[in-house]
Amino acid sequence: MRPYLLLTPGPLTTTETVKSAMMSDWCTWDKDYNEGIVEEIRRQLVEIASSRPEEYTAVLMQGSGTFCVEATLGGVVRPEDNLLVAANGAYGKRMGVIADYYKLNCHVMKFEETEPVSPEAIGKYLDGHDEVTHVSVVHCETTTGVLNPLAEIASVVKAHGKTLIVDAMSSFGGVPVDMAELGIDFLISSANKCIQGVPGFGFIIARKSLLQQCKGVARSLSLDIYDQWETMEKGHGKWRFTSPTHVVRAFMQALAELKEEGGVAARHARYCENHKTLVEGMRSLGYKTLLPDEWQSPVITSFHYPTAGFDFASFYQKLKAKGFVIYPGKISQADTFRIGNIGDVHPDDFKRLVEIIRSL
Repeated sequence: MRPYLLLTPGPLTTTETVKSAMMSDWCTWDKDYNEGIVEEIRRQLVEIASSRPEEYTAVLMQGSGTFCVEATLGGVVRPEDNLLVAANGAYGKRMGVIADYYKLNCHVMKFEETEPVSPEAIGKYLDGHDEVTHVSVVHCETTTGVLNPLAEIASVVKAHGKTLIVDAMSSFGGVPVDMAELGIDFLISSANKCIQGVPGFGFIIARKSLLQQCKGVARSLSLDIYDQWETMEKGHGKWRFTSPTHVVRAFMQALAELKEEGGVAARHARYCENHKTLVEGMRSLGYKTLLPDEWQSPVITSFHYPTAGFDFASFYQKLKAKGFVIYPGKISQADTFRIGNIGDVHPDDFKRLVEIIRSL
């Protein structure tokens, strides 16, 4: 069932048992589905995200991760509010684009794509702009693989009394984060990332006290985060509109497998070992990483082209024929390609990959 391994930041390679979980049909009105699966997923997500789960709640939303980012920005930031977006890659910039679509009061603070977001710069901006009410940032910017210093950013934002929105799309479930400890108010991720489910829905983990104030804020019917949450609360897991039942059931299995692996800490350790194996092997072949090690996430790794005439398309096809699919680069500053370290992939897979690249 696996023509190749997806070495990408999502969709990613899933286990056969996660795929098999989609082989049954479910009724969206059925109690076993809503209470037994949806509500259990919501409960587990909050427990993974926070050491004080009673302060948070989870909202599931149809669509890709960007749907959930848009639902959060459009349903939490009011017309009279002011949003500061810290962006050092395509996904931070996308939050700025969403803000423009919704005509939000927004300033995008741009950082170099090959450098992490600076907590000091955010603090300095907030010192001079009391009007800011919300700050949003990407935790792991998969444009390059840089891991932004979330704890330090959160400390600065909370010291200024601002609401913190975190796009943890490519890190949640694979990099330890405690929302309560850091003071994160809204955290956004997707089913097909580090939890290792399949595409079809995303989720927002929100501070209850703030989400309860968001009734009527949304500018979109389908992406109304408050209404989706209220319906799930009152309907014990019922979605407003047709839910992706097969994908939801697969995600339930993926959560069980995360627990079996040892939780987020154990998965993070495996991803780190994947990354280490990959980088050591690629460097032994003469490839250079785009980022210094201290800024690098274990999620996805960018490599410079080895030569000026390097043909990525040919390289990609040769690797695909050998059972591996990788990612092209996504920045204009350098010619790069990217290799994802997450999913149902293990250090031995990366050893095989390195040997295949050596043979090429």
